[in-house]
Amino acid sequence: MEIAPALFAAICAAALFCQYADASIGMGYGTTLTPILIIIGFAPLEVVPAVLLGQLVGGIAAGLAHHRLGNISLDFKRDEQLIKQFIQGRMRRLIYLPKSTDSKVIFILAVCGIIGALVGVCTAINISETALQTYIGAIVLAVGILILIRRSRIAPFSWRSLVGVGLVASFNKGISGGGYGPLVTGGQLISGREARNSVGSTTVAEVLVCAVGLIGYLVADGYFSWEIAAAVSIGSVIAALPAALTVRRISSQKLKLVIGVATLILGTYTLVKTYIM
Repeated sequence: MEIAPALFAAICAAALFCQYADASIGMGYGTTLTPILIIIGFAPLEVVPAVLLGQLVGGIAAGLAHHRLGNISLDFKRDEQLIKQFIQGRMRRLIYLPKSTDSKVIFILAVCGIIGALVGVCTAINISETALQTYIGAIVLAVGILILIRRSRIAPFSWRSLVGVGLVASFNKGISGGGYGPLVTGGQLISGREARNSVGSTTVAEVLVCAVGLIGYLVADGYFSWEIAAAVSIGSVIAALPAALTVRRISSQKLKLVIGVATLILGTYTLVKTYIM
């Protein structure tokens, strides 16, 4: 499909809107942008790799913006003190943990992402589409309800809960291509993380997921629409700073409320789409 200048600009605008939502509440990029581009008339195999690249580029830009504005702290230098505290001897040299808490969260989510995605791909072969969509919708809906119920509580942060969230979210990504952002962002809130940190960490963590998915598509199919990719990438990068500024300025309680409502809507929509639409 040939992309005229007006259509190119429209795709940029759609990507800008979707990336703004994703980088400000931690969800909604691929879930929204992919159907829009398919409705316009592009083939799924044209759309998905381009959207993955757009989210990858936009995620890097948004992550840096979140870091510069203080929403998250990215320090991926090796945390020698913590490693030395728990691990003695030569094995210590083989262990890597980044310094800042946000970087540790991103690192754990990335490792869980690889494991969960591989298990998800294997599971997808042996599960019906209806059962799959029901599972995704129900779990996202449950997370949204929990966020709204517990939004005024200050819970202690749990690394164990974070690992569980990372595994379940990446499993969802592996079996369906979606359901990552709502669970990772919402799951961090439930695990005791601050709203700003949760959104920023999710934005950066999903960069690796997109990179792995993009490489997989390029190896398996080899076709890539540079025009669509350029349009979505431009829009995504432009949205990075405004989204980070929004997260910086909005209160944590309001941000939790918005994330909870958005997660609730996504879960409900998934279930309605599965059984009614």
